[in-house]
Order: sequence, then C-alpha cells, then structure tokens
Amino acid sequence: MRVLGIDPGLTRCGFGVVDGAPGRPLVAVDHGVFRTAAGDGIGGRLAALALAVDAAIAAHRPDVVAVERVFSQHNVRTVMGTAQAAGVALLVATQAGLPVALHTPSEVKAAVTGSGVAGKAQVATMVTRLLRLSQAPSPADAADALALAICHVWRGAAQSRLDGALAAHRGAR
Repeated sequence: MRVLGIDPGLTRCGFGVVDGAPGRPLVAVDHGVFRTAAGDGIGGRLAALALAVDAAIAAHRPDVVAVERVFSQHNVRTVMGTAQAAGVALLVATQAGLPVALHTPSEVKAAVTGSGVAGKAQVATMVTRLLRLSQAPSPADAADALALAICHVWRGAAQSRLDGALAAHRGAR
C-alpha cells in the first residue's frame, strides 16, 4: 500500500509518501512541505495548496491519503488555517478518486512511538528509525506527515479488514 500523509497547514503543509504493509518493512518514497506566503490572500494560498496536493497525487499515485484530523487549539486563527488546509487535501484526494482517512495527532503518536503524548522530537526519531533514514526529516511538518502515513499503513489496513468483515456480516443476515 502506498500512503500519502498530509500534515495540514497554511504556511507549511507537510507531506510524506510511504510504501508498506503491516508486518513488512516500511519504505520512505518522498517527503517535504508545500509552502505558501503568509502575506498572500487566503484564496490564493488554498488554491496553491490544492495544486501542490494534486501534483503529489499525480507524481506518487498513492492508494490512500491520510490527513491529520484537526483538533481544537487555543489559537482560533491557527486552527482555522489548519482546518482549511485539511479541507483542501480532503477535497483534492476525493476528486482524484482516492479514499481518505483521518487520524488524530494522539493516534499517530501512539502508532509511531507507543505513546499518544509523545513530543515532536520523539516522533521524528521514531520516523527516522522506522523508515531507516540517514537523518530526521526536516522540517517537523514533513516528519509528522510521514508519521501519518506510517500510522495509516499500520492502523488503516486493520481498520479496512474490520470494516470489510462487518459489511460481510451484515450482508449475511
């Protein structure tokens, strides 16, 4: 399975592409950030993000897109931009015909580090180890996007099997 992980943000939107399957080694395909200028208008910034996500989908042809579920933050301005960027990623992936999965930050941290309250440094260290990278992905947004992709490889596959079993059970009634 190839997963495109998106760590949404208006100024820096992290992306990470991982190939893998549960019980098999993970492979980092690509990672980085899409950037928009803080001084540009919101419409232009969202359009630029849409083009960047679309280009990443075209370049890497993922099977699924995993996006960080936006959670409440104290800074309403920050959470609004994050939510808007997440919405753009969801829309572009859906328009490309790809399934989209949402994972909370604590789910991602727990999947990658074993602790849902791990810090950014712990996440980056584990992403580096799990993907056998020579150095930690930088900036942190790219490491977080890779962590999202890893989380989905491990948790998403299990969730898909559960969903399939439930659907089969309902159909058998």
